[in-house]
Amino acid sequence: MQDIWAGSRAGGFSNMDRMLKGRGVVVTGSTSGIGLGIARALAGAGANVMLNGFGDAGEIERLRSALAAECDVRAAWHGADLSKPSQVRELIAAATGELGAVDILVNNAGIQHTAPLESFDDERWDAVLAVNLSAGFHAIKAVLPGMRARDWGRIVNIASTHGLVASVEKSAYVAAKHGVLGLTKVVALETARTGVTCNAICPGWVLTPLVQKQIDERARRDGITAEQAKGALLAEKQPSGEFASPGEIGSLCVYLCSDAARQIRGAALPVDGGWLAQ
Repeated sequence: MQDIWAGSRAGGFSNMDRMLKGRGVVVTGSTSGIGLGIARALAGAGANVMLNGFGDAGEIERLRSALAAECDVRAAWHGADLSKPSQVRELIAAATGELGAVDILVNNAGIQHTAPLESFDDERWDAVLAVNLSAGFHAIKAVLPGMRARDWGRIVNIASTHGLVASVEKSAYVAAKHGVLGLTKVVALETARTGVTCNAICPGWVLTPLVQKQIDERARRDGITAEQAKGALLAEKQPSGEFASPGEIGSLCVYLCSDAARQIRGAALPVDGGWLAQ
């Protein structure tokens, strides 16, 4: 967990940068990985944050209290199951009550399942689309009325390089992430003459605990070092040979929430070490 927090700090925004002071933020899937990096960056810019995600209750409370203390913001947590639309709405309602308003929504939560299409489990397909795509729709639908009323809002959808290109055995994930980009464009057009913007970030390989687990498993399986396993994983897709960090994704998110980005609308911004340039 320390690596994630360090990466967030390395992303380029410090607690002295308070451009989002007082804004209310919901980041789904933010108890680890990319979501935590984004929450940390937004809190560092002064925003009050509603965390969301699963995990050990004690560890989540430690993260919440540390975030609030370090960034001098309000931080709360809600354990909504994003596969259930009613709980997505409950999350937004709880954040509105706790933070006063949801000015910024980051749809980050995602799950993955890999299998050849003809053997892809039907329930897994439904679950991936529910969390990776439909949850974002329900959350945006819940926050938009308030954003329109205040004539200010930022919606950032965390898509993937797989929103623009495909990989084998990832039919549900690729379909969902392509859908996220389509949803992003529609929301951007429907809010184009307002103070609300909607954009997507498309990460390639990002070094998170989940990816580190994949590296370690590959090293054990192939009888190689973790560094060799890391290189092999990156060589398949990411020309830079380096992972992005959660903090770098968080810093881009902060920029998209700033006034400087008010005319960036409906964009899909890659952070992929050159993956899509090939």
